[in-house]
Order: sequence, then C-alpha cells, then structure tokens
Amino acid sequence: MRAIRLTTLVTLFLSQSGSMLAFGAASDVPKAGQQAPDVTLPSQDGSQVSLKDFRGKWALLYFYPKDNTPGCTIEAHNFQRDLSKYDQLNAVIIGVSVDSTDSHKDFCAKQSLTFKLLADTDKKVAGQYGSLRESGVAARNTFLIDPNGKIAKVWTGVSPANHSDEILAVLAEAEKSK
Repeated sequence: MRAIRLTTLVTLFLSQSGSMLAFGAASDVPKAGQQAPDVTLPSQDGSQVSLKDFRGKWALLYFYPKDNTPGCTIEAHNFQRDLSKYDQLNAVIIGVSVDSTDSHKDFCAKQSLTFKLLADTDKKVAGQYGSLRESGVAARNTFLIDPNGKIAKVWTGVSPANHSDEILAVLAEAEKSK
C-alpha cells in the first residue's frame, strides 16, 4: 500500500514539476501578426535605442548568443556586407545579445560593424521574445518587424551563413507587394 502511494506521489510530483518547468522556461516566441514587444536597451556606443525609434522602417531584430564567436561573427559580417541592400529596402538591423556594451563595442571595432548591437544584460528582452536559452545566452532567432511595429516574419534556430540572404528575399517580396 505504501509503495503504491509513494509511486502515485512521485508521479504526481513529476507531472506537476514538468508543468512548472515548461511554464518557467523562456516565454513563447512572439508570432507574425502580433505587435512587437517594445525594446529599449543600451547600444555599443552607450546610447539608449528603442524599437519604436524605427517606426516607418522595417526593423530586423536579431538575437545571437555571443560576441566574437564564429557563428555570430559570420552572421554579423553578412549583415554588414548587405547593409546597403537593407538601406535600399528601408530596413535597419539591430542585434541583441546578453553581452555588455563594452563587449559589443569591442566586437564592432574588431569586426568593423556599423549597425546597432544592444546589450540585454538583464536578459529581459531575450525573455520577452522567447529567445533566452536555459544556458543564459540568447538563442539565434530573428524577428522582422514591419514599419507599423508588427512582427511580419519570425525565424528560429537560424543558420548564420545564409540568413541575411533569406531576410533580404522576404523584404524584397514585401516591397513588391506594396
């Protein structure tokens, strides 16, 4: 009888714990069509940057794990390489990681990056966007936000090598359908 009760209690505990763990994990990734959660964070130059500052433009909000790592460097280089194409499509690039503004400043200097990198050191914004890994770094997710502040497209688990090309194709299609 005791063994049955203990098994029942353990099963009940595990099922409840699993629910709490799932609930306590990073929030769900916002979906296309939703209003983009507001972002105000310091950039590599120390200035406060808000997503709402870019209303009227497309905003590419991309989350990445860590400055000066191979995948993050490839992704950033490709965005920098394509910066003039984004400008032509009325789009800005905004990177977000949990690294400090000093780390971002160093990353930008070493890699000749000129777009904004935002420091989410308290991990709040990454959490709002469902882009915080259990390890405490940002997941490689990207949100294309339309000129009215709504999420137009979401990419999760991005492959850094060709991601800029994917985004540019979506932006070009969106501009054609205007």
